[in-house]
Amino acid sequence: MQTAQDVGRQFGFNGWLFISQAFAFGIVCLVLKKFAYDPILIVLEERRNKIEQGLTDAARIKEELAATEKRQNEILAKASAESQRLIEEARAAAKTFQEKQSQLAVAEAERIIAQAREAGQLDRDRMMVELKREVARLVIDTTAKVAGKVLTADDQRRLSEEASREIAA
Repeated sequence: MQTAQDVGRQFGFNGWLFISQAFAFGIVCLVLKKFAYDPILIVLEERRNKIEQGLTDAARIKEELAATEKRQNEILAKASAESQRLIEEARAAAKTFQEKQSQLAVAEAERIIAQAREAGQLDRDRMMVELKREVARLVIDTTAKVAGKVLTADDQRRLSEEASREIAA
């Protein structure tokens, strides 16, 4: 049976060389850990934190967007209701204005009709006065021709009044 020392010699094992290589490996490991592994872990941790922060911000932004959309929909609904109310008010105002204008037009038409009736009555009265004068003149002329004499002013007045009474009746 071979001992470990024999096997080591057979494969070319050197204890001092092994210890120096193990020591060098340890130093390389410590240097790599300090200057490579730890900074890489720090960078990875920072990235993980940034990703978490980004996800948190994205969730917060999503909630804010939903809230903003909700407010926007509420504002649009309120604006729509307000515009409907304004339209209804405008329609009511237009209807009131139209009714008022119709009433004014009817009143104006009634005034014009009253003026026309008054003017007609004045024309009728004027024509009646003229007719009375003309009839009185004709009665006086006819009476003068039938009687064969010239009538006095009193006779003319009396005949004119009688003719006017007869026409008025």
